[in-house]
Amino acid sequence: MGRLHLAQARTGHGPCLRTLRRPSCPGRHHHHSPDLLARPATPDDAYVAKIANFIAAKKPLPDWRNHLALWAQRRSHDSMPLGRCVVDLWAPELEPARLVDRAGLAKIAGISQDDLPDPEYGRHDLPTPQTDTSAGPRWSEPVARDWAEQYHSTHGPRALLADTTAFGTTQPRGLVADHNRLTKIIQHSLEDNRSGKRRFAALSESRREEIATHLAWWPAVALTEGPNSLFPVSALRTTLIEAIIGGLAEDVERARKQGKDEPSLGDISTDVVKLLDWYIQHEPDATPGLFGQICLIARTRLALSPREVGRLLRRSLHLDSKLDGKTINTLLDLTLPPSAKSPEGS
Repeated sequence: MGRLHLAQARTGHGPCLRTLRRPSCPGRHHHHSPDLLARPATPDDAYVAKIANFIAAKKPLPDWRNHLALWAQRRSHDSMPLGRCVVDLWAPELEPARLVDRAGLAKIAGISQDDLPDPEYGRHDLPTPQTDTSAGPRWSEPVARDWAEQYHSTHGPRALLADTTAFGTTQPRGLVADHNRLTKIIQHSLEDNRSGKRRFAALSESRREEIATHLAWWPAVALTEGPNSLFPVSALRTTLIEAIIGGLAEDVERARKQGKDEPSLGDISTDVVKLLDWYIQHEPDATPGLFGQICLIARTRLALSPREVGRLLRRSLHLDSKLDGKTINTLLDLTLPPSAKSPEGS
């Protein structure tokens, strides 16, 4: 039977229990302190061990209720009420037979095992395992599902908005578009100067295109990549947030003046959507954070629900984005925070 035990510790304020917060576990059963202390126990037969020379018993103590009773006696006055102290938790998800290995984790995430992060190569973004075995780490299914959702939120936008460069590599769609445009500009420049510059006169069209492709790459990268990029991407992010929040604030103020309980949110302006489009295609990895920040500020500053803001973003992108409708829906399903997603069918 899988169990989670809360460790007892000695601190400057006396014995304490750690508070654990985790997702809901179907079929779990809590054992709280009062339930167990209601049974006979003799705290005088227990003891408080020193952490310096403490060695955990390999098997459960037969008189562990005595130790629980002693802990209850020695608690400080400002400790958490006994009724809120979970001493034991039976969690079916932690049964060894129900834990999943790397293959199971990949299956739940809907990716191949080859795409899983490999700690041996410095990729440590796998979830913390619930146990380690001789055959490798094992995870509970809820932990695996949470990780899969986070993985797709992080990697999904980049895969969705990826394109192939002239070199056969995969890059964000915006970067590929910039590179292709600069390649054409440089290639046309080489053709225009061919008659006046002997070094280009004998070059074939394919060779000039090859040269233009290589010359255009690093300028395209320099437009948006790195802290010293030619285009201030970070400033654009701030501008987008303030522009969208500013429009929402106008809607809220208008509703207040008209005495309406709920504001009617107008569509995001076309020019702002164009900038949002550009940002999404150049910075797909940062899109979840952008949408999350917009929803958070709208809730804290304007008392607008994330779901309302999510619907507005979806509607406005469908109206003015150059992305197709299917891509928009998939992107928002990946990048909007859970609280901003409408229930299916609504």
